[in-house]
Amino acid sequence: MIRTSVVIPATILLAAVSTPVLAASLRYANQGDLKSLDPYTLNETTTNAHLGHVYEGLTRRGKDLAVQPSLAERWEISDDGLTWRFFLRKGVKFHNGNDFNADDVIFSATRVRMNGSNFTTRVPTNAEFVKVDDFTVDVKLKTPNPILNSQWDTWYIMDKEWAEANSATAPTPAAATTPSFAALNANGTGPFKIESHQAGVKTVFKPNPGWWDKPEHNLDEIVFTPIASDATRVAALLSGEVDVIEPVPVQDIARVNSSPNAQVLTGPELRTIFINMDSARDELLFSNVKGKNPFKDVRVREAFFKAIDINLVRDRVMRGLSTPSALMIAPELFVYSKDFERPKYDLEGAKKLLADAGYPNGFEVGMDCPNDRYVNDEAICQAIVSMLARAGVKVNLTAQPKALYFAKAGKSGGYTTSLSLLGWTPGTFDSHNVLYDVMGCRDVPGSSRGETNYGGYCNKELDAVTDQILVETDPEKRNQLIKTAFEIATKDYGHIPLHQQALAWGVSKKVKLVQRADNQLLFYWAKKD
Repeated sequence: MIRTSVVIPATILLAAVSTPVLAASLRYANQGDLKSLDPYTLNETTTNAHLGHVYEGLTRRGKDLAVQPSLAERWEISDDGLTWRFFLRKGVKFHNGNDFNADDVIFSATRVRMNGSNFTTRVPTNAEFVKVDDFTVDVKLKTPNPILNSQWDTWYIMDKEWAEANSATAPTPAAATTPSFAALNANGTGPFKIESHQAGVKTVFKPNPGWWDKPEHNLDEIVFTPIASDATRVAALLSGEVDVIEPVPVQDIARVNSSPNAQVLTGPELRTIFINMDSARDELLFSNVKGKNPFKDVRVREAFFKAIDINLVRDRVMRGLSTPSALMIAPELFVYSKDFERPKYDLEGAKKLLADAGYPNGFEVGMDCPNDRYVNDEAICQAIVSMLARAGVKVNLTAQPKALYFAKAGKSGGYTTSLSLLGWTPGTFDSHNVLYDVMGCRDVPGSSRGETNYGGYCNKELDAVTDQILVETDPEKRNQLIKTAFEIATKDYGHIPLHQQALAWGVSKKVKLVQRADNQLLFYWAKKD
């Protein structure tokens, strides 16, 4: 067996200063909330960051986003690439005092792949986890997978004993109306414990004195409070009521930077914002077109793409803080992104395509959008509604908090949407993730493919190339396969990539943070004067 490692491109960092002597309380506000503490309920960056203070994976990512050992001290891969052996860290305890061992890993591998989990793509469905001894686990694969553990930093390991004792052996679905024990309580191995949690109201984190690693922060607590209103959130930062907010609305960045006690940390983000179209159902759920589905026609999908003036969205809605995208992945994550050009805005061409498809007067369709998840998400959707109206399409917009949005439009809600806005940062920082999770067919029983494919777009040729990408170990051959996959996708207009948004964190000048391009606010590196 040989040792392996994964190299990830470096990201923008804010340099840390020397650790202050006194510990401090850090008060944090986000536009979204924290509904569930079950680490398998909602695969969403902000939620993953919150729970990453409490739970840990076998791996973690460093300040430069490189994969590092965590609950697994090291790993080896067999020469044929079909067996990964993980050597677990000894002496680690869960917050309730239970010992961490191989049984917890095997339990978590089963739980994360159960119905109700939003993280089924973290672990291959056919991977077999075998306990070698209490601190060694083998993962046996059917085919090689060179990126097997590249997103295990957010596959959080749970305590088998605790889950069984509290009837929490199954994951909590996002649409669950009755919160489970695991949704209201947490028991991880991480650097912070949850002292109190009021779902959607306030969560208080306290340092874990028994954490196995050496803390870099100087905090004695983290207090998270969701503040949905942009104006209220910015006012709280400027008044000193909170220390950190995310995001800062683009129109308020200059005002925050001109204040004496706060600043905005900005940088490129790896998240792509895009539009889903329901091309799976025979009849749209929310449309005046009956008996058929306009989005099954590639001409309609292309018309929607060309009717959106992405430069106007960049200039008017995003105030220049976005990068229009030709692909469903950030250019930093795919070397041949420069070979793809986004189709130009073409209103007359869009109208002609709609007419050729049998909709000379357009049609009516419903659209779902979160209003507290991405930078200016509702404003983006409103702009798109206006642009599509010029092409003759009447869009009925429903914008609502992310908890309601995901519970309706996402997997747990049965993908109950006809047109929707979503953002995605590939957890592996690799193209395969978006090709499999977001763009793959979701109609294969027992497969996790397409788990985040809200529109149900399906192209079997694309799936076949995606499967080749997963097992190809030669970097250049793999990149050529990825290029082929994106060529297939762009010609089929299965999704509408919009842009990569910019990071904008409002931070008190008393606080020093690390800003990673994956937009995870991780306070175990924070220092407060």
